[in-house]
Amino acid sequence: MRFRHPDGSTVHLAYCTNVHPAETLDGVLAQLRDHCEPVRRRLGRDRLGIGLWLARDAAHALVSDPSALRGLRTELDRRGLEVVTLNGFPYEGFGAEEVKYRVYKPDWADPERLDHTTALARVLAGLLPDDVTQGSISTLPLAWRTAYDERRAETARTALLTLAERLDALEELTGRDIRVGLEPEPGCTVETTGDAIAPLTLIGHHRIGICVDTCHLATSFEDPHTALDALAEARVPVVKSQLSAALHAEHPHLPEVREALAAFDEPRFLHQTRTSLALTPDRAGGAPVAPGLRGTDDLGEALKGDALPDTSPWRAHFHVPLHAAPAAPLTSTLPVLKAALTRLVGGPHPLTRHLEVETYTWQALPAELRPRARSQLADGIAAELTLARDLLTDLGLKELP
Repeated sequence: MRFRHPDGSTVHLAYCTNVHPAETLDGVLAQLRDHCEPVRRRLGRDRLGIGLWLARDAAHALVSDPSALRGLRTELDRRGLEVVTLNGFPYEGFGAEEVKYRVYKPDWADPERLDHTTALARVLAGLLPDDVTQGSISTLPLAWRTAYDERRAETARTALLTLAERLDALEELTGRDIRVGLEPEPGCTVETTGDAIAPLTLIGHHRIGICVDTCHLATSFEDPHTALDALAEARVPVVKSQLSAALHAEHPHLPEVREALAAFDEPRFLHQTRTSLALTPDRAGGAPVAPGLRGTDDLGEALKGDALPDTSPWRAHFHVPLHAAPAAPLTSTLPVLKAALTRLVGGPHPLTRHLEVETYTWQALPAELRPRARSQLADGIAAELTLARDLLTDLGLKELP
């Protein structure tokens, strides 16, 4: 979906296909038929943007076979789909029964991460619509925080500088400007947008910036306006933003709130949980994970005894559907998304032109909330995109055909 910003630029809205598990090119092609085109039809649009997630094997197949890449581009066109952004964070196995910590491997100190991201950039250059010259890729925020020392940090910086050089060369060859954004995530070396400023300033290349995920932003209790103003002041480019909402518990000390949260404690994904010390007089307990925060690596850990202070709200890294907040006594951080979006595209010029709805946890929701059929999933994704569309038009953007 495309929108015209009041300054005349085009803002793209897509939904991320990492919600549909597929490791191979054949699986990606099936996604387009079984999921993406049905979502487009529900929205009544001739064209729908999708943020492709391409696992290692699918990316390798496309970059090593030009005819396969042309075939994917043809299939996208045939089904009324377009791609301007890729999700390059998960490397493989994102549809496995247990993902958890595996999603952070390989990290930017491992050569496989550079090779994979380079392949994704080459693929994206071949998938961009004819009238679009800029593409974006979101990626791991350097590494998970453990076992990341200065030696590995230097290796990661070198890899990102190498990537920037390759992206420069790719633009010279193809005329396509591909940019990569580190995606801050709780528990990682770069947990917050503030953590991203120093390494990105050190790299100092306009093709390497940040991907602002509004679920992660909220989970870390970052104020959207403060965070985005700091990025602008540091001249860190916002390559893309993922529109997502976290799980919010206002009164985690109550037994009924703990019971409601426990329904979201599931075995597939990691649900880092945070509370803000700035909001609580009780500063005991909980691992210090970032300035002003206490947290646990997973929701189940937070629910055990006094692992976290419970005198102020908790937020958990669980991407809940944008249009359907959990039932009371829980809610979502949709207000944080709205505030971030206002700052991202509501001003005189957009801070980013690539927006991506990214709720990959539909099948990890409590059983009574999960879609039971493919059609229900398509209905839900279409409802999320409708909400995002309405937020954009409320900010003065005009939907394009």
